[in-house]
Amino acid sequence: MKKFLVMSLACLLLIPATIFGGWKVIEWKALHDLSGQNINVQPYEKNITEKTYDVIVVGGEPEGVAAAVSAARNGSKTLLIEHRDGLGGLMTYGMLNFIDYDQDKNGDIANAGIFKEWHQLVGEKDVFDIEVAKDAFLYLVQQEENLTLSLNTKLKDVKLAGDGNRLEGVIVEDENGEHTYTARRFIDATQDADLAVLAGAPYFVGGADIGVEDRKMAVTLMIHLDNISWEGVAYAVATSQFGPAKMNPVAAWGFVDLHHMYTPKEPGTRLRGLNIARQSDRSVYINALHIFDVDGLDSASKAEGIERAKRETEHIVDYLRAEFPGFKNATIASYPDELYVRETRHILAEYQLPITDVWENKDHWDRIGFGAYPVDIQATSVNDYGYIVTDPIQYAIPFRSLVPLDVDGLLVASKASGYSSLAAGSARIIPTGMTAAEAAGVAASLSLEQDISFRDMMDEEKLIQKLQKTLQEQGALVYPYSIDYAYKGEWYYPSIQTMLMYGLISGGHDNDLRVDEPMSELAFVNLITNGFQRINSDLYRQHERGLSDIHLMAQKDQTPITRDQFARFLLTVQGHSREGDAWQRVMDQPDVLDTTIIDRLDENREITRKEGYYLLARIFDLLENESFPTNHTE
Repeated sequence: MKKFLVMSLACLLLIPATIFGGWKVIEWKALHDLSGQNINVQPYEKNITEKTYDVIVVGGEPEGVAAAVSAARNGSKTLLIEHRDGLGGLMTYGMLNFIDYDQDKNGDIANAGIFKEWHQLVGEKDVFDIEVAKDAFLYLVQQEENLTLSLNTKLKDVKLAGDGNRLEGVIVEDENGEHTYTARRFIDATQDADLAVLAGAPYFVGGADIGVEDRKMAVTLMIHLDNISWEGVAYAVATSQFGPAKMNPVAAWGFVDLHHMYTPKEPGTRLRGLNIARQSDRSVYINALHIFDVDGLDSASKAEGIERAKRETEHIVDYLRAEFPGFKNATIASYPDELYVRETRHILAEYQLPITDVWENKDHWDRIGFGAYPVDIQATSVNDYGYIVTDPIQYAIPFRSLVPLDVDGLLVASKASGYSSLAAGSARIIPTGMTAAEAAGVAASLSLEQDISFRDMMDEEKLIQKLQKTLQEQGALVYPYSIDYAYKGEWYYPSIQTMLMYGLISGGHDNDLRVDEPMSELAFVNLITNGFQRINSDLYRQHERGLSDIHLMAQKDQTPITRDQFARFLLTVQGHSREGDAWQRVMDQPDVLDTTIIDRLDENREITRKEGYYLLARIFDLLENESFPTNHTE
C-alpha cells in the first residue's frame, strides 16, 4: 500500500532497543496528543428557526462536512442534515481510522483544502483518534456562522418543482416530527446517493456498468482491541513471521500471510493482512476482516453481516492471542455501529469518469481536485483476493462528474459520484471525496451568485475558472498538468483501453501488463469468456456452448496460444468447424481482423499479450455493435 506518512517528531518518545532472539526491535511509544491544536467544541444544540436555505447538504459523512463548510464560507446560508447523533460517518461510526491517501506528482498529499484542515486538527498522521476526529468535524461546522447543523434527522422524501426534475425541498423527520426544508441548491454527500435517488437521478449498482451487477466487494467490520503490546507488534514486524510488514509509532500494516495462515470459522468471512491503528488510550483498531455476500443497500443484510463479523472477531482474537506477538492479553474493547461498505450505487453523471482516465493520469479543463490512490478492487468472495487495476500518479476529478443526469439543482459529492465502478476503486477514498465535496460547496455558492444552473455552469469556462481560483484560495490543490502513462502511443494501446474499460486486465502497482510475454491458451479463453459475459449477455448465452468447448480444448498450464490455435478457438465459439486452414477462414470473415494484426501475424507462431489484446479488442468491438459473425441461431 503506497502511503504518504506524516509524523511529528515532537510527539514521539523513543524507547531503547530490546533484543529478541537476535532480532533488534525498537519499541515506539507515542505521547498520544494526536490533535494538532486545541479543539474547542461547544455542546451540540439543535437551533433551527428557518425553513428556507441557500444550500442544503444531506449526509454528515466527512464529505458532507467539507461540502457544508465550503458552501457556508462562500456566503451561502447552509443547512447540514445528518441522521446520526454526530459527524464523521464511516470514519467515526464505522471506526475506519486508518486514512488512505496518496501523493500527487509533486510529492504533496494529493488532497488539501478542508481535508487538510481537518487532518491538522487530528494530528496530521495516517491514524487518528476517533473521538478527536468526531470533535474536529463538529469544530469545523461550528466555526461557520452561515451553517446550521441538524443531527438525528432522517431524510424521508424530496420535493420537486413543477417540471418534475428540479429539486427544491427535502422532507425529513427528527425528534420533533416531520419537517420540509427548501433550498435553491442541494448537495448529496450520503454514502449511497440517497438524496439523488429519491430525486430521480439514474444510477447503477456495483459493477453493472461492466456487466457484473451482482459484484459485491467485501465489507468490513473494524476490530477494536485493548491490552496490546506495541513492542510485541514491533517484533512481529521485525521477524516477518506473518509476512512483510511495516510500522510507525501509531500504525502497523502488512502481515499478508495471514490470508492463508488463519482459517475462518464463520461462512463467508476471511482475514486478510492487518492494518493496525493505535489510539491515544493504547487500544487499537484493525482493518482486516472481510465479510462477503452483504448487500450494502439492505439493512437486514447489513445487520446479519455485523452479527456474523462479531462472531468471527471472537475467533480471530483467540487466534491472535495464541499466535501473534503482543496480543497475548488482547480483549475486545467494543464493536462499531456500522460496517465499512465499499460499494453500492454509482450515480450517472454528465461525465462518467472512466478507468482509462485514471490509467492515463488525465487532466480535465474543469478539474476541481485530484485523485491519486491505486484502483483497489477488493475481493468479492472467499475464492479471490481482489486486484489493483492501476496505480496512477494523479488524475483530475471533473466538475461534470458531480452533476447527475435528469435532476437539476443537485450535486453528488461522495463515493457515489459520477465515476465508473472501476474508477471508483480509487476515487471512493475519503480524502478524494472531501476534495470533490469542497468543490461542490463552492460551486453551489457560485451558481447562486451567478443565477445559473449546475448543468449550464458546466459549459461556462470563466465560471469554472472562478471555481478553481476560489478553491485555490481555500488551500485546495487545483492546477493544470501533463503526465505520460504506460504504453502511450503504442499501436496496440487502443486495445488496452478496451480491455481496461471492462476490467479484464490489471497492471498492479507497477502498471505493467507484460505485453511482450506470450499469452497462454487459458488466459485467452478466460478473457474472451469474461468479455462475452460483460459486454453482451445475450450473445454470451448464444455462444455459451462454444465458449465451454474451448475451455475444454485449452491447455491448463501456461502453454502459449499460437495464431492458428486462436483461429480454431474463435471458429469453435462461432459454431463453425475448426478443420482446414483456420487462420485463412477467420481472415475471410468481414471486420474480424485488420491489416495491422494480419501483417504482424504473417506466420503461425506464439501470440504475445499485446497481440492477444488487439485480437480480443476487435472481437469485443463486434460484440458491442452486435455484429459478431456467428453460425449460431436463436
